[in-house]
Amino acid sequence: MTIYQTAHYQLNSEAVDRVKAAIADFVDFVKANEPGTKVYAAWQHRGDPTKFVHLFEFVDEEAHRLHGESEAIALFESVYRPELVGGPVEFTDYVVVATNQ
Repeated sequence: MTIYQTAHYQLNSEAVDRVKAAIADFVDFVKANEPGTKVYAAWQHRGDPTKFVHLFEFVDEEAHRLHGESEAIALFESVYRPELVGGPVEFTDYVVVATNQ
């Protein structure tokens, strides 16, 4: 069953550029190594550049598990976690109601 998920978080303003570079590196890894990750998109809030949302679509629970256990995610987390403000990353699972895809 496909897994749809978002992750919301906010950073210290001084860390934004460093985390954006880590996001780009991580998405390159996902693209090259995670065929079960159908969508991985990172969005930055227009009005507040310290706020981010990541969108995920995994083909199944195994793809989700592999994504979460990769060394690349551990490296990415080591960059952004110390810079979080306002609490930890908030992950939310969804089901699709309708799509144009």
